[in-house]
Amino acid sequence: MSTNQREVAKRAFAREFNGAELTFAESDDEFAPQYVMLPTGERMNRMFAVGTLTEVEDVGNEGEYWRGRVIDPTGTFFVYAGEYQPEAMGALQQASPPSHVAVVGKPRTYETDDGDVNVAVRPEHIVEVGQKERQQWIVETATRTLERIEAFHAGETDDVVRAREYYGEDVTMYLEAVIEALEGLETNEPVEASP
Repeated sequence: MSTNQREVAKRAFAREFNGAELTFAESDDEFAPQYVMLPTGERMNRMFAVGTLTEVEDVGNEGEYWRGRVIDPTGTFFVYAGEYQPEAMGALQQASPPSHVAVVGKPRTYETDDGDVNVAVRPEHIVEVGQKERQQWIVETATRTLERIEAFHAGETDDVVRAREYYGEDVTMYLEAVIEALEGLETNEPVEASP
């Protein structure tokens, strides 16, 4: 793949995204794409999420570094933008939570002081969207997640093998996330995760 070509932004619910700890690159080249392996066995270099932006805060010490909390029906995405993501940082600065937003960005993992791995999004773009776009994202993300779960059970790709070796065989919680997200749409209730 050419280093000038962007990879497709993948969809995942927050529950699965936050379970992604395995990171890798296909080569030692400094420009090689960095991937996060989703627990259902798909590599993600860029991600696309839609949810409710509930908080924004400047968490920078020596310069502006903005954090946003975006909630989908299954959990929370944390997005962090600073001087190298000026468009996304500007969007967070101007945001008026709560509002529905679409986020495209790069997944990044961070090891905490106690050895846990957290995953966050370094956003490229953040735009406000409506309820219709949010609901459409939920349906499409549910479809993609079910496709990944089916491929995971078939177990025929190198990425699935890698995911199984790292995360184990049980992907039940991601199927449950799909069900929860879709049930919220069926009941016409607001589809929000608990904080």
